[in-house]
Amino acid sequence: MRGNSSATVPVRPVISSPNRSPSAGSSRTGSSHAGIWWALLGVVAFSFTVPFTRLAVEGLSPLFIASARAVVAAVLAAAALVLTRQRLPRGTQWLRLAVVAGGVVVGFPLLTSYALSAAPASHGAVVIALLPAATATLAVLRGRERPRAAFGIATGAGAFAAIAFAVAQPGGFGQLHWTDLLFFGAVLAAAVGYAEGGLLARELGAWQTISWALVLASPLMVVLVAFSVSQQSPSATPVQWAAFAYLGIVSMFLGFFAWYHGLALGPMAQVSQVQLAQPVMSICWAALLLGEQLTWATIVGGLAVMLCAGAAVRVRLNRPTVSQGSQPPTTADRA
Repeated sequence: MRGNSSATVPVRPVISSPNRSPSAGSSRTGSSHAGIWWALLGVVAFSFTVPFTRLAVEGLSPLFIASARAVVAAVLAAAALVLTRQRLPRGTQWLRLAVVAGGVVVGFPLLTSYALSAAPASHGAVVIALLPAATATLAVLRGRERPRAAFGIATGAGAFAAIAFAVAQPGGFGQLHWTDLLFFGAVLAAAVGYAEGGLLARELGAWQTISWALVLASPLMVVLVAFSVSQQSPSATPVQWAAFAYLGIVSMFLGFFAWYHGLALGPMAQVSQVQLAQPVMSICWAALLLGEQLTWATIVGGLAVMLCAGAAVRVRLNRPTVSQGSQPPTTADRA
């Protein structure tokens, strides 16, 4: 964690740009494929977050779950950073890490934990259904990506299919209440954290990005844990504690290894669409683990969501050239 390895080492991205090779064809396509598979691994890990949060809030307070899971992950992150002797982030990287921490360490867990204390897990899947479109939009704005018009159409279709899918679920958008405001806030928070984290992962590395964000947010989260325990002593069943452990170790830490690595390989607007499959997985896990209703509408709607995700991915994979594709990202592009 000490930044004294060399005073003359230039700042360079840990993960090379997928467009770095002069031969723009096969290497870029290979990187895109790799990014999708890494992102899909992260999506599978994240797909348990909503049902396990719903399970944990039955015995633990939302504030304790959101803050303590971040503290657990921060301990693991700090250990990993120390053991591997990672160089400290520099300059504005700290500010950008604060943006990541505010989105995925503080904002999303807090908002969804409180929302899921009153809403079923199937309703919570609405959050994930809207995330890909929000992340793609922010990736285009923040990462200066220029997707084809067909990609925008596919992304919009995917978002529409995901929302329609959520409406078909018990507790969907047909029953809007205060928890939906929390869900919408969580979508925005996570999308900001995903887009900025995907860019930072190209400079710091995937697991390093989430690790530094967790360490940066840890003082605040420790204070919130202490306040939560002073208000209500945590007491839960072994199953609820196991769900909490998953949230801290996998959802808050290990899952981001694969997710940010996939976003870093990019293009982020394309790779983020893999997350359209997450609400389908989450509702399936909610049915299997929590006994929530799984209907034919869920199955058919889920297939439609995944087909739209596949279409959005294929639009970018089949693109023969990319504007300025053979040029590596400049320092300004990474800032």
